[in-house]
Amino acid sequence: MAGEIGLRERKKLRTRQAISDAAIALFLKSGFDAVSVAEIAEAAEVSKRTLFAYFPTKEDLVLHRFADHETESAWCVRERAVRQTPLAALRARFLTGLAEREPITGLCEVPEVRDLFRMVLETPALAARMLQFNAGAERALAEALRETATVSALTARVAAAQVVAVQWTLAVDNHNRIVAGQAADQIYPIAVESARQAFALLARGLEPEGI
Repeated sequence: MAGEIGLRERKKLRTRQAISDAAIALFLKSGFDAVSVAEIAEAAEVSKRTLFAYFPTKEDLVLHRFADHETESAWCVRERAVRQTPLAALRARFLTGLAEREPITGLCEVPEVRDLFRMVLETPALAARMLQFNAGAERALAEALRETATVSALTARVAAAQVVAVQWTLAVDNHNRIVAGQAADQIYPIAVESARQAFALLARGLEPEGI
């Protein structure tokens, strides 16, 4: 039975990946607004009903690649080292992401990632969905701060909003430099210094509050 369940889950993952790959390829070729859900379903060789079972909205076909990071900051805070402040853990995690050229940091010059990031920023429906993603990240981070930092609910919400805003601002700045033609290796030291400065600004207000 366990093997049967494993096989079923693997099939679902393959179907999900096939739908995602078909959607991204069509979006990058023709633009998000110019591609219909029916066209994606046909390219992925699934029904529209199956497509919506995996991705409830058209926007989710793109943003699911960001959604995996929605609770990452919250996880980082919960799993931080003993005596490490939440903000120090978040700063270290972002710097690691830059070093590893993670797409969520904007410092990724892989053409598909670059073009996908740009599409999110330039397409109103996707930009609006990205705001929802960031709001979810804020809620998750605020909850983690409340659980681990012994701060008030208001302090946790304000801190989470500031952290998520800084992370996104830095990512967009890095992406814009990539789009302008600079190489990731060339941008990296600038991105690191910008991140250090941004988190230092956060620290002035948040560390006295225990974050």
